[in-house]
Amino acid sequence: VQLQACGGGLVQAGGCLRLSCVASGRTFSIYSMGWFRQAPGEERTFVSVKSYRDRRTYYADSVKGRFTISRDDAKNTVYLQMDNLKAEDTAVYYCAASPYYSYSDLTSRVKYHYWGQGTLVTVSS
Repeated sequence: VQLQACGGGLVQAGGCLRLSCVASGRTFSIYSMGWFRQAPGEERTFVSVKSYRDRRTYYADSVKGRFTISRDDAKNTVYLQMDNLKAEDTAVYYCAASPYYSYSDLTSRVKYHYWGQGTLVTVSS
């Protein structure tokens, strides 16, 4: 699976952005699609995921109520709508594909087999 993410940019605190990630190469619908982020000097951390099996969505506590993940299997695309952005959301955002579907697996980056190249989100305060 090849993943191509886009939609990052510079936005003021309180603003919004929508990230997109297009997948190609293999059957999109059998993968759970997630988003991770990595701030400078920090580890890559889980943001959100939508399970392929039961379509459940999971979010990191830090983004609950502000971010919304969705997927369009017909377009092989997963989205991350980010509202009410904060300075601490500044990071490179990565989309990723996982063959797993449980919460414990999907919040672990080692369970993701394919990664996009990342898109930078900068939130100014």
